[in-house]
Formats: sequence, structure tokens, C-alpha cells
Amino acid sequence: MTEDGRKGTSDDPVWMTSAMLKAYSHPLRRQMLRLFSRREFLRAADIATELGVPANSASFHLRALADAGLIEEAADKARDRRDRVWTGRKGALNVGGPESPVADEALGVAVVAALVEDHQELLRRVLAWTPEYVAGRTAEVHAAFTQRTIRLTEAEFDEVMVRINDVLSAADDAHDDADPTGRYWQMDLVAGDDTI
Repeated sequence: MTEDGRKGTSDDPVWMTSAMLKAYSHPLRRQMLRLFSRREFLRAADIATELGVPANSASFHLRALADAGLIEEAADKARDRRDRVWTGRKGALNVGGPESPVADEALGVAVVAALVEDHQELLRRVLAWTPEYVAGRTAEVHAAFTQRTIRLTEAEFDEVMVRINDVLSAADDAHDDADPTGRYWQMDLVAGDDTI
């Protein structure tokens, strides 16, 4: 299971520690991390405004994310010594697996369940928008859904996932951040074989 960060490559995945898993399992912290994927540098006040939470709550959760290694301080962006500016880590985060099993199985499963909840929320948003598009009331594309079944070995599947991550990273790196038509796209790739 992978949760992709910003502008990383498939060559630099990090196996999540128990501290990362614990921090990531909190819904507000996941919202904050998604906000970091949209804005490179944030202060607690920025997060409070964007997410509608008290600034002291945003500060508390920022410290938890930093302690877990999911964000880091960007002191060079601060206005003065009291100003705390943060940036998200880059690259993919792997929840666990045979190469690096999680120390706390229940926590690993809780994080995957949280990822599933986030995915279901994305599907709800896509479903709510779909009637506008299929009925022709809008020509703007705001979502896509592709379903395909292919036969692969496990090694071939692993290679496909690496290549997909590389394509997404290359597209992110090539994007002109100054282009006013740019929008943020949440992409959830889900795959399951016929044995589960």
C-alpha cells in the first residue's frame, strides 16, 4: 500500500514507522498533508484558515506530523525566529508489507482503513459530479474513472505500479506552477487480484 507524496519518484519510497502510522491515522492530519501537497509552505494560521480549525489545534497537529517525520520546518521561509513555516516530505510512503512489516499490525490496518475512507470520499465527490457531465450540462472534466482487468504476474504488476508512479512524478515535475489553468487532481489507484 502506498500513499504518494509530492514530486517524489518511485526510487525513494519510505517505509512508514509506527510514529508515522500513528500520526497519519488522524483524519485532520491527513487533511493537513493533502493541503501540503497543494501548497509547498504552510504556517499554522494558513492551515487554520484553510481547514476551519483553531490555530492552536493546527499547531498541535503540525508538531505531531513533524515529530513523526511527515513534515519538516522550513526555517529559511520564516519572517523571524518566532515564525514557524513547514513543508511536506516528498516521495512515496509505504504502509508495510513482507519487505518491511509494520510493528503494530492493528495500526497498519487502521491506516489502510483510513486510506479507504479517503478513497470512498473521493468516489462520493465523483458520483455527485457525474450527472452534470453525462447529461451534457458541463463540458469541463473534473473526474475520470477507468476500470480495466489485465492478467499479470506479481512481478509484472509491481513493475506497472513503479511505472505509473514514475509517470505521475514526471507530470508533476513538468507542470508549470504559474499556469492559471492548473488544478489539483486527487488520484487514487486501487488494484486487487482475483484471490482476495
